[in-house]
Amino acid sequence: MRRSVIMLAGSGVAVGVMSEILVSSITEASESLGLSPFFVGIILVAVVGNAAEHWVAVYFARRNKIGLAVNIAVGSAAQIALFVAPVLVLASFVIGPFPMALVFNGFEIGAIFLAILVADEITQRGESTWYEGLQLLAIYAVLGLTFFFV
Repeated sequence: MRRSVIMLAGSGVAVGVMSEILVSSITEASESLGLSPFFVGIILVAVVGNAAEHWVAVYFARRNKIGLAVNIAVGSAAQIALFVAPVLVLASFVIGPFPMALVFNGFEIGAIFLAILVADEITQRGESTWYEGLQLLAIYAVLGLTFFFV
């Protein structure tokens, strides 16, 4: 048990260090490529930051454990929305030069609403096809393009 806790703590520290490296390097890279911070935060950091969860969800989906794959994806989104974001807002009062506001623009609110509708539709029926997966990827691509040009 002790070894597991130490390994988990060490992994957490390593992930924190790598996250700092990612954020500092992605800021310079995005400026040189002309990418907006909005696009980088919504698309690139989200994909890279959750790469392990995405891989695990795909791993279980390929083994016909779709329920587990969907639970991983939805659980990850719920964890960010219900725990991480509020904790970051509260921690910003103590850490950093100014408090972080939890304010969304119209594009973000529209994307959140669309994501809720799509997730509800996919999870309520309990089954899905490859075509629905293709449609989900198309929605993600459209949102990515929208955020790129905003």
